[in-house]
Amino acid sequence: MSTALRVANCSGFYGDRLSALREQLEGGEVDVITGDYLAELTMLILGMDTLKDPGLGYARTFLTQLEDTLGTALERGVRIVANAGGLNPAGLAAKVRELAERLGVEVKVAHVEGDDLRATGRFDGALTANAYLGAFGIAAALREGADVVVTGRVTDASVVVGPAIAHHGWGHDDLDALAGAVVAGHVIECGTQATGGNFSGFRELARAGRLGAPLGFPIAEIAADGTSVITKHEGTGGAVTIDTVTAQLLYEIQTTRYLNPDVTTRLETIRLREVGDDRVEISGVQGLPPAERLKVAVNKLGGYRNQMEFVLTGLDVDAKADWLRLQLDDAFTAAEVTWTQTPARGGDADTEEGASVLLRCIAKDPQPGPVGKPFTGPAVELALASYPGFTMTGPPGKPSPFGVYTPEYVERSAVEHTVVHHDGRREVIADPTVFVEHTAPDELDPQLGVRPSPYPAPADSITRRMPLGTFVHARSGDKGGNANIGLWVKNDGSPKHAARVQWLAKLMKPRKVRELVPEARDLPVEVYLLPNLGAVNIVIEGLLGDGVAASTRFDPQAKGLGEWLRSRIVHVQEDLV
Repeated sequence: MSTALRVANCSGFYGDRLSALREQLEGGEVDVITGDYLAELTMLILGMDTLKDPGLGYARTFLTQLEDTLGTALERGVRIVANAGGLNPAGLAAKVRELAERLGVEVKVAHVEGDDLRATGRFDGALTANAYLGAFGIAAALREGADVVVTGRVTDASVVVGPAIAHHGWGHDDLDALAGAVVAGHVIECGTQATGGNFSGFRELARAGRLGAPLGFPIAEIAADGTSVITKHEGTGGAVTIDTVTAQLLYEIQTTRYLNPDVTTRLETIRLREVGDDRVEISGVQGLPPAERLKVAVNKLGGYRNQMEFVLTGLDVDAKADWLRLQLDDAFTAAEVTWTQTPARGGDADTEEGASVLLRCIAKDPQPGPVGKPFTGPAVELALASYPGFTMTGPPGKPSPFGVYTPEYVERSAVEHTVVHHDGRREVIADPTVFVEHTAPDELDPQLGVRPSPYPAPADSITRRMPLGTFVHARSGDKGGNANIGLWVKNDGSPKHAARVQWLAKLMKPRKVRELVPEARDLPVEVYLLPNLGAVNIVIEGLLGDGVAASTRFDPQAKGLGEWLRSRIVHVQEDLV
């Protein structure tokens, strides 16, 4: 049996810490370093880059990271796999070769392509249209000796699964092992979100002295059966605990089935266990055949947007807002204008800022003109002619384009998953031959894992009103226009843990979610149970409109939605506190 493969992450998004690749390389023993640079918004950004220069379309920061690490990685035999190729993996591969020549080192660079479907004519007006590819192309490139593999739009976990396939020799039918690697990849793909970043239990880490240094990036030790241990380099900041791992497991998922091009992962089979300091084992993961069709991320230019923020101070803030809107609404010509106002903080504030609220105005239009001077000019002209204390947080900006994200699906026959090996040979990667639709169609039922109603649990006893976050953690994010909120009971060793999990599952019915998140009152809400993680996963459909780039919501990626939910007051059974 092959030894465990140590796969490190050095990037969770385009713009992550540049020194992370070097930190992972020099901090201890690793076999492969991976980086995830792509998100729905990033593909839009890269698409905009190609409008300026068709030779771009890749994550340029990856080259910056490589510049002072490539030689060391080659000396140590550490391979590098990244999806930084974006819309132009061939162009990035060429740039890596140029960099190596400039550094005076020899490097074998392969790239994976075939995800870009813009030329197929299937998606009219698409700025980007990329199928999510699996991991077997990456594995083929590594087996053929590549030192560096760059890809286009593979799934985030695939940069981790690919090296595991190559190392352990898995095939398409090794479903449990593949599923285990997908879970490991999902945990480390977002970098320090697995080691204490964006973690609602950060104060516990601070009390333990774990936040004094920059958070360490995560590492997955993946065994031949797909079991893994999540860890980080010794001496780095943050922590790897059951709660930090659970936080990332619940990030941006939907149902209890996690679909990947190579395997369908049953999230309800995951088992977590602390096996040492900063070491959490993931085991028991079961896999099913993958779905027959591939998801495609489509971005189209939706138009142009602009915004202004007005400061309302002191008394009569609502009346001031009403007057300003009365003065401006008829002057605007944009197709869509949205106003939002932060709540007042109460009277007799001891600072001017504490006595102020923000009134935000966002305009959108298919053309840039109506959100330019015709939008900002009328507001500027009111500087001496409107409410008392008129001021803005900054000068009005210029129109900026925004995109609209849409998930689509295509047959696998429409996609040619291709590896261009380091020696120039091209290899088309074969698709799986067995799919979950044929073997177990019920496994793709969107109601699978949905919270039953009524929920079978004892009636509440004496309760007290307190924040939901008293013993519940949260992690939230976006999935297109949907918001995802994972809630789970803290793993603090309390003997009340099981009872708290049951209480959480009982409490979080869709009606309760709409009560706690009033803006979801007219939206579809689904609640999925993951008792193995002590968790519920909430999906609010349409909360983010047409996706992050087009959303006018205060928090367009729903990053703070979970923290808001934790702060809401609920009735908690007294014997659970």
